[in-house]
Amino acid sequence: MTKELFIQAITKFLGGVALLGLLIFLPAGTFSYWQGWLLMGILFIPMFIAGLVMMKKNPELLKKRLNAKEEEAEQKQVIIFSGLMFLATFVLAGLNFRFQWLLLPDWAVWAAAVLFLLAYALYAEVLRENTYLSRTIEVQEEQKVIDTGLYGIVRHPMYAATLVLFLSMPLVLASPLSFLVMLLYIPIINKRMGNEEEVLRQGLKGYNAYMKKVRYRVIPFLW
Repeated sequence: MTKELFIQAITKFLGGVALLGLLIFLPAGTFSYWQGWLLMGILFIPMFIAGLVMMKKNPELLKKRLNAKEEEAEQKQVIIFSGLMFLATFVLAGLNFRFQWLLLPDWAVWAAAVLFLLAYALYAEVLRENTYLSRTIEVQEEQKVIDTGLYGIVRHPMYAATLVLFLSMPLVLASPLSFLVMLLYIPIINKRMGNEEEVLRQGLKGYNAYMKKVRYRVIPFLW
């Protein structure tokens, strides 16, 4: 662990907390939006703990996860569309709470929170299995094809985890309207996966054979 990595990690973490809080509570017009606090808690507490673990045991992986600068032009478009999707999702959730348009019952919110945490655990397992997971599309030096564990079931278990994570977020916020917006994540990650696989096919030895071996991208027998 280096001082620079720690500063970078804590700065991005606190920036994320502040930004999400702003996007949720400002449109809501109140801090009494308990579903917003619930999402903040189940999102950032595990994230903070995971960051500490990575900083101690695998700082190189943490460094990769902090690097969000894409070189692929197609992926830059994906990032822009994703940012707009998240912006609309959280702002709409806040407005939905302020004006009480259409709110989910409390039991549905708590069920979504449990689903979110289960997906978080799945995401952590993916990180444990694949230490090459950066946030950008690239082929790293000495990278090898991972085909065991979750990678023996689907080619992109990380996207499977994030799909559940992101779709459960608006439900935790009690906003079915935001859930409809978040459905845009499906075509967005489909576009990202297509470009990612093309990069890996061209630059990573054995990836073509892996694609033939593991047929499904995200959901077995479906996608």
